[in-house]
Amino acid sequence: MLKRLALCLLLASPAFAVQPDEVLPDPAMEARARQISQVLRCPVCQGENIDESNAEVSRDLRLLVRERLVAGDTDSQVLDYITDRYGEYVLFEPEKTGANLILYYLGPVALLIAMGGAFVYLRGRRREDGPGPGLSAEEEARLKELMKDEPGK
Repeated sequence: MLKRLALCLLLASPAFAVQPDEVLPDPAMEARARQISQVLRCPVCQGENIDESNAEVSRDLRLLVRERLVAGDTDSQVLDYITDRYGEYVLFEPEKTGANLILYYLGPVALLIAMGGAFVYLRGRRREDGPGPGLSAEEEARLKELMKDEPGK
């Protein structure tokens, strides 16, 4: 039973697409490469980072990251190099500058506008649903007349 559980846990762990021939001999540099690969989006898969993707372009990007690290680039230089070649689309979290600010703040601003609109709408409805003008004198007389005709009163 314990062996089956261990096998299930092993199979349930995420399968990384990094091939053994891609791994750098220096563990510290390999850790940096893995960390960079986690923040780069696969241009083909769209929902996976290049570390987990089996697409050929992801393999090329992983090799490019390792190549740049071996050449002596810092992590930010590697990210800048890949972003220059493939565009900001490959970053899972694009920089919060320029036109990207619109994308970052459009959602919260739209939510606030919608909440304000809902508040105004509901407040206006409450006024309409409130008690209207009272009964006219004719209506009050008619109501009293009808109440007198009720049996048991």
